[in-house]
Amino acid sequence: MDPSLYVVLDRAAAGGRDLLDILDAALAGGSRLIQLREKEWPSGRVLPLAERLRARCQAAGATFIVNDRVDLAVAAGADGVHVGQDDLPARAARPLLRAGMILGVSTHSVAQARAAQADGADYIAVGSMFPTRSKAEFELVGPDLLRKLRGEIRVPLIGIGGITHANVGEVIAAGADGVAVISAVCAAEDPRASAERLVALIRAARGLTA
Repeated sequence: MDPSLYVVLDRAAAGGRDLLDILDAALAGGSRLIQLREKEWPSGRVLPLAERLRARCQAAGATFIVNDRVDLAVAAGADGVHVGQDDLPARAARPLLRAGMILGVSTHSVAQARAAQADGADYIAVGSMFPTRSKAEFELVGPDLLRKLRGEIRVPLIGIGGITHANVGEVIAAGADGVAVISAVCAAEDPRASAERLVALIRAARGLTA
């Protein structure tokens, strides 16, 4: 799993554009970690979409995660599932997953991140880094929380919430192993170009030039 650029596919953010097209653009732009976030459709309607997205990710060597729904992630053959603080707890979700499946957890405090690691999370999302319309309910914690966590959290830390080209470097500098974005790619005029620029900015923040 390469968490550098974690693109979250969301129909609302996509504004009616085909998620398969946005996925192709994200993959072409360098993302190798993809999540399907669908808050409205029932599982039976989401499953065929999830299966198509998973197949394209598999062909590209990318990791495919389903948001919230453990049963759907398993049924679709996804590589993993991502749960929030109001979803099925990580300790309860883990036994339901196939062997080798990835479990990601959203956190908004030091205590939540410690609990996620103890419960077996494979990566921990930390947010909200900045104000965001995609997740208006998220508590604004800022990059400072990443700095507090970096010394004690062993699994990858992923900054999420309001991340743009202008501030992605700050998130990486604060200790994030990667960033998760929704609008920055899904709502971009050119999703591929936006993803490519994010990847370049992440590499630059790490001191990499190639």
